[in-house]
Amino acid sequence: MRYIPHTPEDEREMLDAIGIESVEQLFRTIPDSLRLGRPLDLPPGAPECKLKAELEQLAALNKDATKVASFAGAGLYNHYVPAAVGAVTSRSEFYTAYTPYQPEVSQGTLQAIFEFQTMQSRLLGMEVANASLYDGSTAVAEAASMAVRIFRGKRPKIVLAGAVHPEYVEVLKTYQVSPEESLVVVPAGADGTTDLQELTRALTPDVAAVIIQSPNFFGLVENLVAARKLADKTGALLVAAFSEPLAFGLLRPPGECGADIVVGEGQSLGLPVGFGGPLLGLMATRKKFVRAMPGRLVGMTRDRNDNQCFVVTLATREQHIRRARATSNICTNEGLCALAAAVYMSLLGNVGFEQLARLNHNASLYLAGKLAQIPGVSLPFSDSPWFNEFVVDLPRPAADICARLAEHDVVAGVPLSRFFPDQDRRLLVTTTELNTKAQMERYCELLADIVA
Repeated sequence: MRYIPHTPEDEREMLDAIGIESVEQLFRTIPDSLRLGRPLDLPPGAPECKLKAELEQLAALNKDATKVASFAGAGLYNHYVPAAVGAVTSRSEFYTAYTPYQPEVSQGTLQAIFEFQTMQSRLLGMEVANASLYDGSTAVAEAASMAVRIFRGKRPKIVLAGAVHPEYVEVLKTYQVSPEESLVVVPAGADGTTDLQELTRALTPDVAAVIIQSPNFFGLVENLVAARKLADKTGALLVAAFSEPLAFGLLRPPGECGADIVVGEGQSLGLPVGFGGPLLGLMATRKKFVRAMPGRLVGMTRDRNDNQCFVVTLATREQHIRRARATSNICTNEGLCALAAAVYMSLLGNVGFEQLARLNHNASLYLAGKLAQIPGVSLPFSDSPWFNEFVVDLPRPAADICARLAEHDVVAGVPLSRFFPDQDRRLLVTTTELNTKAQMERYCELLADIVA
């Protein structure tokens, strides 16, 4: 179905306007070796009603998180999104995600971003938060670049805790000019958290920052206060990462633990689980580092008539002025996702945020206790505190067990072999407020039958 139909006469008029003979001339700079050279292998066109029916049949083959009992997390979490979030974000005033360069006609959008920044600062315990980072992985990578920038390149190394999300690590490596030389990875200890003795050895005077995720990839709570003290011995910055911001409804915010930069994934805050997105990168820092921060920063001020107003205070890519000197290449605005997060947090409020976090944590304790009663199943990190995500040891390969449970519409978790080939019998299991007691009991019953 054509949403922007145009006639051959329209095409001719447009071609004449730009001074070319054919559409083909628009692509003349693309070498022939990179062109397909034949029509796309597609079936003939179909009436809209038939096409819609066929696409619906194909879509019905998928089982999304609303149709199965999902215990998968590993960076994306299946929380309930209140209807009010969609009602606000679907308003036409907020359709575009582009940066509002003209504040005089964009006060509503700018205020929404400002409110998001304010809530984010309170949630993370930091002085300044921005908008417009793509996701948790790019936020971690930007934090590493920011730390090196703060030291003006005199400290080129980054120490990375081994329990940071593996996908965040891969993106970080793509940002580094020479990851083999500039990244030092500290392995996790036997308890699943960062080995502080190894961290002490890794913190040399040329280290700009240490990056620790808490809750970490295994769901465990790290000792950020201890990491802060170790970083202080060499003057390194502490970057606290996360993938589940709801955890800070129960845990001390990273800023209160001494973090200099806090980065992570904001998908849990009002964004549904989607294959590929949309995601929302969060970043906050101390005020003294604000000029080294990437992304956009919206500020509140007063005009000459003493009216409250909002403006883009920092837009560090500066592609319209001096792109070569830009702080970051972060470009596309995340305003719509940030708006969803702001609406979500405002609906929960302080009390609701804590209550929801407690529901998630209690559900994980219940499920972990039930799973540990199954013969052959154990919790390798049971002595370390976690939020709503934990690791399970299984008597058989986790991928095989997940496949068996999927036949019963249960997504058992995420096999750790996907990220760590030597851990093929370990499963990362997550609970949220959407996992009912009946779902958890059925999960345990099915698993017990499979491993028996």
